[in-house]
Amino acid sequence: MAPVSELLMFAGLLVIAGGVAGLLAGVFGIGGGAVLVPVFYQVFGLAGIDDAVRMHLAVGTSLAIIVPTSLRSFAAHRRRGAVDMKLLRDWVVAVPLGAILAAVIAAEASSASLRLIFAVITLLLAFRMMFFSSRWHLGTALPGEPVHFAVGTGIGLLSGLMGIGGGVLNNTYMTLFGRPIHQAVATSAGVGVLISLPGLFGYIWAGWGENGLPPLSTGFINWIAVALIIPVTLVVAPYGARLAHAMSKRQLEIGFGLFLIFVSARFFYSLYG
Repeated sequence: MAPVSELLMFAGLLVIAGGVAGLLAGVFGIGGGAVLVPVFYQVFGLAGIDDAVRMHLAVGTSLAIIVPTSLRSFAAHRRRGAVDMKLLRDWVVAVPLGAILAAVIAAEASSASLRLIFAVITLLLAFRMMFFSSRWHLGTALPGEPVHFAVGTGIGLLSGLMGIGGGVLNNTYMTLFGRPIHQAVATSAGVGVLISLPGLFGYIWAGWGENGLPPLSTGFINWIAVALIIPVTLVVAPYGARLAHAMSKRQLEIGFGLFLIFVSARFFYSLYG
């Protein structure tokens, strides 16, 4: 049993992470996973959790927290009329399918594999957002089927493997086809709902009966972390949405890119540092 002082320190770190995650969920349309996963990975390591399940637990717990965070952020953006509801209806099967496939893969994947996926994708997206956002456009309308369905499945798959709400990927997809960044951000909150709900149940299944999990865990979901962070993210997310609508397109892009570079660097360091 860890000393009370250490448990309080972990709880404090998790609460702070929840506040940052909630703010980012509203600002960038992400479910907060891009900040929660690296923080969970660090905090779970300090708690002495087995490295074999540490990254899986961080990803699964992040997806559980993204459920209410994304719902809250989606509602805030929808009230402003910024969400592309047609895109969400088109992806009501594709995105959850990808999230379920991610849980199946995660059940067999190593911790290092999940960290490498996280680091590489976030770095690529950061450079795209910061340096090529105004020049790289593939068209003025989103692709038709079956390409559109495949993209939705891919977003669900990669996001499920990373423990994120899909904002980093959906923002890129929509802006590549000429959609305004503010609409992409708002719609991404809805995509987060389609990813996190099936992802939650998928990671419970994937980690069922695994050794080395901390107390009060169901599969790869740790309910202590969920209980500590969800109240904070629910309170903070609407403020992030308000801030997003007060920022310019370029400010959102630069801020988003810098954030992704920081996250990617942290995971590369964990692999090769």
